[in-house]
Amino acid sequence: MCRVQWPPGSPAAALASAAAVTMAGSLAFATARPARTWRAAPRRRERLGVLRPRAMRPLMLSLVFLGATAGALDVAGTVAAERQDAPWLAGALPATFSAAGLLGGILYARLQPATAPRPRHLMLLGAAFAAGWLPLLAPLPAPAVLILAMLPGALFVPLLTVASLTVTSLAPPGTSTEAVGWMSSAIRLGLAGGTALAGPLGGHFAVPLMAAALCALLLSARTVSVTTPAEV
Repeated sequence: MCRVQWPPGSPAAALASAAAVTMAGSLAFATARPARTWRAAPRRRERLGVLRPRAMRPLMLSLVFLGATAGALDVAGTVAAERQDAPWLAGALPATFSAAGLLGGILYARLQPATAPRPRHLMLLGAAFAAGWLPLLAPLPAPAVLILAMLPGALFVPLLTVASLTVTSLAPPGTSTEAVGWMSSAIRLGLAGGTALAGPLGGHFAVPLMAAALCALLLSARTVSVTTPAEV
């Protein structure tokens, strides 16, 4: 019997670890009591479904651009690593961005207001997230790039959290599962699009900055200020 030896830092080991963690997380979520006891609310058949509220459409499009920032970051990290002859930066940059997002999410969970998030919270977080990419446009050494990437990283999860809460508050009754599906698809579409566009555009940090700016612009649209599903 032939055994395949995987070096600890090999791509195969990383892929296997990601698959194992994903499976463990999915099982933990599926077996949790809230997931087992949840029952969908009755819903009416609508032509547009979860997209019926006007505010939902720009919000979903903003999530596409939010996902594009993370997709473009991977390419930007690789390009920056090549330019600065720092191979470690290609992996360290998205890892640091993700770790900062985790810490930012934990901090936001502890400090978030007791009331439901308001439209201005989305607009402020979106503007701060876009501004966080600006310092990365400067020619910086690799360690500085790594440190400065922590700011947009720390804001990514709080922005995504408030956007998620807004999506569920806007969703018509009985469409919460569909709303989460749309949200996940929007972010994944943005991830793919950001990665695909970042290469032809040179992998510059201007790409995630532009995506973040478009995200903030959509979040500041007047239609997002509607926070109830009643208005179509």
